[in-house]
Amino acid sequence: MDYLRNRIRELRIDNDLTQQQLADILHVSQSTYSSYELGVYSISVQALVTLAAFYQTSTDDLLGVSPVSSRRKKLFEQLRK
Repeated sequence: MDYLRNRIRELRIDNDLTQQQLADILHVSQSTYSSYELGVYSISVQALVTLAAFYQTSTDDLLGVSPVSSRRKKLFEQLRK
């Protein structure tokens, strides 16, 4: 989850937002939001989805998950045969 906490901090700073502003969007306290960025608390699925929508990105982006390219997917399928 290190990637997630770093990514949400990076997005907040890049967009010139405060922790309080993001906390208000997520309907949590500033200290709770801070705890997300510090990795003290795990972020809820609902908060993750809300942040993705707010930043107009995907939850995969926030989590650092790369989709498997179609070329790699075909290769994996061939190897399984």
